[in-house]
Amino acid sequence: MMNAAFTPSYGPASILEVRSLPIPTPKPHEVLVHVRASAVTAGDLRVRSGDFGALLSVVGRAFMGFFGPRHPVQGTAFSGVVASVGDAVDRFAVGDAVFGSSPSGGAWAEYIAVPADGALARRPENVSHAEAAAVPYGAGTAWHCLNDLARVQAGERVLVLGGAGGVGRFAVRIARHLGAHVTAVGSRASLDVMRELGADEVLDYRAVDFATLGETWDVVFDTADASSFRHSRPVLTERGRYVTLYASLGVLVQMLVSRWGRGPRALFAVVAGTRERTELLADLLSRGAIRPRVVARFPIEAVAEAHRRAEQGAGGDVLVVPSASPEQAA
Repeated sequence: MMNAAFTPSYGPASILEVRSLPIPTPKPHEVLVHVRASAVTAGDLRVRSGDFGALLSVVGRAFMGFFGPRHPVQGTAFSGVVASVGDAVDRFAVGDAVFGSSPSGGAWAEYIAVPADGALARRPENVSHAEAAAVPYGAGTAWHCLNDLARVQAGERVLVLGGAGGVGRFAVRIARHLGAHVTAVGSRASLDVMRELGADEVLDYRAVDFATLGETWDVVFDTADASSFRHSRPVLTERGRYVTLYASLGVLVQMLVSRWGRGPRALFAVVAGTRERTELLADLLSRGAIRPRVVARFPIEAVAEAHRRAEQGAGGDVLVVPSASPEQAA
């Protein structure tokens, strides 16, 4: 048996329960991972509460469960050690340190079974389990949006809205890694954090509206639902791209219209982990190109407290440590 955080229904952090459940048995193409650390991401918070947004509400409930979570043991990003492997697995062996993500959840538990050819990679030796668990969601989303979708080029100017958030923190580092000049926007309390991440310029969103500065950017990456294509378009270059993580009917219409017209484009992404992207993140981690900012670790018995801390905007990554003690996440 194992300890796991159980979500009996959609709702606030207080609905989370810690239950003793059977340890999963890996299928032939799966590996069983002893979880040492798992992240509490913005996406996890939305799934726990059932907040999929007005546009994606029906789709989200259809995929996740209409009246309650189809997979009540949630949590998507994790790091740990391979405890056993299925009969058809040759990519990993017992004892391998790995990290990755599971789109169906299961990471807020002592053990998780995941496909060996899924979003799983070996954990670089120069990072801890805690650091590795904090990477798949934020860094994977930022990489896809900036590199694969917006195709940021060296020398371009990138504006990151929500530069101290779960995706924004990695967006600043990744945009710099791609050779861009980065302006990060956040609260006054987060200005130093964004500077530490490598932003060339930082803005307090309450003190100044970026659209009134008379500057232009090649990419506006809205990780915080803080702007819109209409508001950002005047400060985008002729080939500029507005990228958002928040779907709306307006965004979808703007995507279609801007795709066939001249001038800046609106782009939207829903990002799922892949084997290739997770291995790329492992390489970026090993070279120090990205680095998470872990600010709090909670034992699984305090999973509800971990969620409340993440909901407050911790300014860093909040982790659940399903193992016996937070030290095992090192």
